[in-house]
Amino acid sequence: MEYNSEWKDFEVLKTGNGEKLERWGRVFLLRPDPQVIWPASEDLSKFKQLNAHYHRSNEGGGGWKILRPMPDEWQISWRNLTFKVKPMGFKHTGLFPEQAVNWAKLIELIENANRPISVLNLFGYTGGATVACASAGASVCHVDSAKAMVERCKENIELSGLKDAQVRYIVDDCRKFVLREIKRGKKYDAIIMDPPSYGRGTNGEVWKLEDNLFEFVKLCGELLSDNPLFVLINSYTTGLGCTVMENVLEFAIAKKGVKESYELCLPVSDGTFLPCGNSALLTFGKTKSKK
Repeated sequence: MEYNSEWKDFEVLKTGNGEKLERWGRVFLLRPDPQVIWPASEDLSKFKQLNAHYHRSNEGGGGWKILRPMPDEWQISWRNLTFKVKPMGFKHTGLFPEQAVNWAKLIELIENANRPISVLNLFGYTGGATVACASAGASVCHVDSAKAMVERCKENIELSGLKDAQVRYIVDDCRKFVLREIKRGKKYDAIIMDPPSYGRGTNGEVWKLEDNLFEFVKLCGELLSDNPLFVLINSYTTGLGCTVMENVLEFAIAKKGVKESYELCLPVSDGTFLPCGNSALLTFGKTKSKK
């Protein structure tokens, strides 16, 4: 279990009955969380400062119920980085605060490399890892199939004062992009990926994480430079444990390095911890990164 304690603009206040009460800057949100299988000590929806509550629909999906005035979107910061957040579809806000664990590790690895580092961030979403790597001086290729998410990454880069950073923005299917990069002979010193549990390509191709992850990681291994720095896999798929992903790195990447895997968590104000996903990190020429 690992968590990052540097957040000032975000915190989990309470959990229970399948929901989590969070503070995002000055905005308070109540969102469902499938990991919260314990009862609440009180009705979290009655929290006096609650701005919005995401309700799941019996037919699937759901929607936000606005309870108190709040901005359409706002900014929160971690260290010297700034991100734009807003209530989005499927209960999301455009940022996963638990990923600060990985941001800290990647920044440390890049800064300690003492050489130019090129990073490929696949399924990059709104660019938390892209912003972190760029802040450490790396050049980053950010790839996501959703144009709106790539545009939000650009905004986060600019909000963090990194508009002059070397960031390449690509709207594309990640597998197709990787195949083209291999044909072009492109190489990267580091690869990050946060693949979805399930998805469909533009031509009806089916992506199922447990069926496709190994071959995809193996394919990405062909893009690693002769002097690689790291490969990071992150997943929110229930049942795909961190040790499984560590084993995938062991068997899929020809280059050998130091592996570590861990459950990402967020501290809750009552002293408990909320599990939020799993990560596996493979580093080269280094010992395990500091926690």
